[in-house]
Amino acid sequence: MAHVIRPQPGILEIELYKGGDSHVAGVRDAIKLSSNENPYGPSDRAVEAFRRAAHSLHRYPSSDHARLREAIGATFDLDPARIICGAGSDEIISALCHAYAGPGDEVVHTEHGFLMYRIAAYGAGATPVEAPEHERAVDVDAILSACNERTRLVFLANPANPTGTMIKPSEIERLAERMPPQALLVLDGAYAEFAEGYDGGAGLVAARQNVVMTRTFSKIFGLGGLRVGWAFGPGEVIDVLNRLRGPFNLSTAQQEAAEAAVGDGEHLERCRSENARLRVWLAQALTEIGVACDESMANFVLARFESPQEAAACDAHLREQGLIVRRTDSYKLPHCLRITVGDEPSCRRVAHAIAQFRGRR
Repeated sequence: MAHVIRPQPGILEIELYKGGDSHVAGVRDAIKLSSNENPYGPSDRAVEAFRRAAHSLHRYPSSDHARLREAIGATFDLDPARIICGAGSDEIISALCHAYAGPGDEVVHTEHGFLMYRIAAYGAGATPVEAPEHERAVDVDAILSACNERTRLVFLANPANPTGTMIKPSEIERLAERMPPQALLVLDGAYAEFAEGYDGGAGLVAARQNVVMTRTFSKIFGLGGLRVGWAFGPGEVIDVLNRLRGPFNLSTAQQEAAEAAVGDGEHLERCRSENARLRVWLAQALTEIGVACDESMANFVLARFESPQEAAACDAHLREQGLIVRRTDSYKLPHCLRITVGDEPSCRRVAHAIAQFRGRR
């Protein structure tokens, strides 16, 4: 008898996530501006903590992440008991979908939202529902219109990826207030530290029972290679997520490096201020040569070209120069290129290369 082995519904609907390219064939020492990585790397304290962890590789790591949660709580003034840590915020996003959504349920995300929201919804057997954005910015009324009695989760990144745009905290509060009673709002704060004075929604989470905030060590903390993320939410939600996560989902090296990183405020502030300075410079340089950019509050800018063909041609030109940026076709922005704000030489080089491309055309 022939065997018919099939995955759960929704799995085959997933389009594989493709990260930013790291190499260009035939080009040595290419500059990678495709994954929104911190060009200054991690804190020296984090590097030293990672080295020290090598001496205990034969021991199982802490399963409750107590020291790391305490360090996060101390830095961001949050209750450690309401924090959960994961292998990047991706693991937490997936766990939220598995915990709260399934067949027959819907998961709302925005038009240009992070691809993992859709992937995680399908992985749980739920149906992803797209809410339109307005000129590459989140539209709260459109999200509310997309919600119904089947909605279980709403994912909202602020600042958003790949656009870099933000909406006001008052708009997020309005969304949380008007959500369906059975739905959970997930605020993805992967880039929150780059927005001066923004708490990522922590205050709203503390005040409500229907909001969770996710964060990551991959961006401003420069630990993308270690995969450490965390979430702050209502105690009941954190308890549910802890029941799903693997007991040893973070290694000792991950935990100790992240603990050291979150405690180094000087390094974080230096990275934030340099990013803010160069982000403004890069956006202005592109605008001056006729390449429009929305105001970004993250560590990248979204450069808009006149057509998908021009964006593709510019990307090819940059690659010839050893500069790797991110095409955004999969985010329904085929006429755009997302460019990480690198260090000053990288920013100047990519701006010059795009100006060269525009002049040549």
